[in-house]
Amino acid sequence: MTRGRRFRYDPGVRSPLPAFLITVAAFAQQPAVPIENEWVRVVQAQNQPGQKSRLHKHDVNRVMVHLSPGVLRLSYQGKPVNDVKFKAGDIRWDPSGGMHTSENTGSTSFRIVEVELKKPGAPVSWPALDPLKVAPRNYRVEFENEQVRVVRVHIPAKGAIPRHDHAANRVSVALTPARIQVTRDDGAKTEAAFAAGEARWGTPGVHAEQNLLDTPIELVMIELKAK
Repeated sequence: MTRGRRFRYDPGVRSPLPAFLITVAAFAQQPAVPIENEWVRVVQAQNQPGQKSRLHKHDVNRVMVHLSPGVLRLSYQGKPVNDVKFKAGDIRWDPSGGMHTSENTGSTSFRIVEVELKKPGAPVSWPALDPLKVAPRNYRVEFENEQVRVVRVHIPAKGAIPRHDHAANRVSVALTPARIQVTRDDGAKTEAAFAAGEARWGTPGVHAEQNLLDTPIELVMIELKAK
């Protein structure tokens, strides 16, 4: 198991909060919890070929960010078996449901970041400087419902994103390594380094961003429509 560590920097927040490196845990065992607050519980699970969970259920809806490819067999009581195939970088909505088991029926291990949503959704008024309006080539909505807006973020090598406004609390998951310079409204500049698979918590804030790497950066941003 990889040990978690605390980060000093949480980009885009008005009041900085702790951020944590995702830790790895076996899917059928109790997973590590890198982020937990009143809005979300974020865990990462690793599943080995042939590994099967005990019978269980999920009481809340979840967003699943797949860090590696695989096949997951979901067997719900009283329902047909469902084999879910996914690629690295796929994002999936997983609604709460009944008792079931999950099994890795593929030939390789895989990792999933699971974002459990604790609160119901509420209307969000996206601002004029919403990232999707400011930089539509960098931000693309994967899906949206009453609880979340899930956005894929792509910043090209040495690319910059102009000043924008994050209106909602969010969980960001890095799909690639990243090194970003953030410029806040007061002119202060800070840097953050992300490992691939790392998750961070962010609160509403305004800033501009610069990719400091010679390679593109890709992240998944899960914006929470909850008060």
